[in-house]
Amino acid sequence: MNDTAHALGSARTLWELVDRRAALTPDRPVLLQDDRSLSFGALRDRAERVAAGLYDMGVRPGTVVAWQLPTRIETALLSFALARLGAVQSPVIPFYRDREVGFALRESRAEFFAVPGEWRGFDHTAMARRLGAKGVFAAYDALPDGDPAVLPPPPADGTSVRWIYWTSGTTSDPKGVLHTDRSLIAGGSCLAHALRLTADDVGSMAFPYAHIAGPDYTVMLLLYGFPAVMFEHFALPAALEDYRRHGVTVAGGSTAFYSMFLAEQRKQPGVPVVPTLRLLAGGGAPKPPEVYHSVVREMGVQLTHGYGMTEVPMITMGAPDDTAENLAATEGRPPEGMEIRIVDGEVRLRGEAVCQGYLDGAQTAAAFDADGFLVTGDVGHLTESGHLVLTGRLKDIIIRKGENISAKEVEDLLHRHPGVADAAVIGLPDAERGERVCAVVEQPPGADVLTLDAVTAHLRGEGLSVHKLPEQLEVVDALPRNDTLRKVLKYKLRERYSAPSAPGRGPAARDGATPAP
Repeated sequence: MNDTAHALGSARTLWELVDRRAALTPDRPVLLQDDRSLSFGALRDRAERVAAGLYDMGVRPGTVVAWQLPTRIETALLSFALARLGAVQSPVIPFYRDREVGFALRESRAEFFAVPGEWRGFDHTAMARRLGAKGVFAAYDALPDGDPAVLPPPPADGTSVRWIYWTSGTTSDPKGVLHTDRSLIAGGSCLAHALRLTADDVGSMAFPYAHIAGPDYTVMLLLYGFPAVMFEHFALPAALEDYRRHGVTVAGGSTAFYSMFLAEQRKQPGVPVVPTLRLLAGGGAPKPPEVYHSVVREMGVQLTHGYGMTEVPMITMGAPDDTAENLAATEGRPPEGMEIRIVDGEVRLRGEAVCQGYLDGAQTAAAFDADGFLVTGDVGHLTESGHLVLTGRLKDIIIRKGENISAKEVEDLLHRHPGVADAAVIGLPDAERGERVCAVVEQPPGADVLTLDAVTAHLRGEGLSVHKLPEQLEVVDALPRNDTLRKVLKYKLRERYSAPSAPGRGPAARDGATPAP
């Protein structure tokens, strides 16, 4: 990290960071969207006016304000206005509906709720009214406005809880994760330090700004003084025009995003899909080594992947100048200040970027060990060079006849098969074995239909032990994913294929191949 970025990273609050950057480079752009541009100076000045408008509405330091807004310049302005006031923000992913939104509003005790009105065919205002939300106001094209002279001094304390983020619920309600300005600055600093970016770069936000990656990425922009293109709705190939027009140099989001860029590159091999692009970067989901090698080989750009979660926005990150082996097979190294401890194979974390806990005190007590380390539920190990290798989730270990099988190990090998575009390996209940191994795959366009025999032959050829071979294969048009970083929702696959009427159920696979012993 350069000296300027290092100095900015010492800011106590997000507003102090905005103010310092605006003083340094007021006229440089920070956010680009369609034909619009917002400079660092305008971000500070307009956010103060929005803060004054919110103050006139009754928002005060400590007031809980929930917002469910798409990735727009206006969303960033509202968020920084709330940071200027010292309010407590509760961002909600815009794709969530009544159940999740109602839960977030109740648990956070939100006194105000900002919505986009009708967005992408869904009426968020009507939902807010159904849920009995307080202080509902629209924040899409127009934002509250006022005279900054009415504002109290900016917050000086960066260690108070001012953010409530929501884990994406699967079979249970989401958890409210408590963050401070300093924990978010620490997370963004880790990302900035690892990626070695400069003021000449142009980034991109293709993910929901309401995700923990929103402030993580924005902190990086403020530290290094470069802009990012915002995508209200991301889809390829439609988004490529804006990538090319703005000269994006750094793109990504998660493994699913890398795969989408690869699919576009394969339409015209040898012709750069985005001529200015030099780096794909992201995290939030496992990255098979073959995806790394394919990106570097076919797109001619570097790929760095990291490890983060709602509770700790950035834990480790690959560096562009790292070895190919480490970039392909590890999650990178932690920055200074992030402690990683491996206890019985489980990853535990302690550092400034770690959240303060959860809204539910009982969940907080269960999440931290006696030494104050966050218990992640992820399984992995550290290499001699300090790189972290993740091998799966404790809940993603398949126990077949008493033997532990890592789903990630099988998935990584499946990705080496040319007939596999993406894969998820799950354990299904089995009366004889306890659990059986089921592989669910997406195939690339035009590929020959896979059979279980072909899959097991490939895995045997890769050296996979016989007891880890899938006993069931399901080919799907698309794996179920969430709407943030496009993570595969394995619980949906377990629900589908554990059902009595599920295709291919039972120890014998549907194509008649012999299951593993």
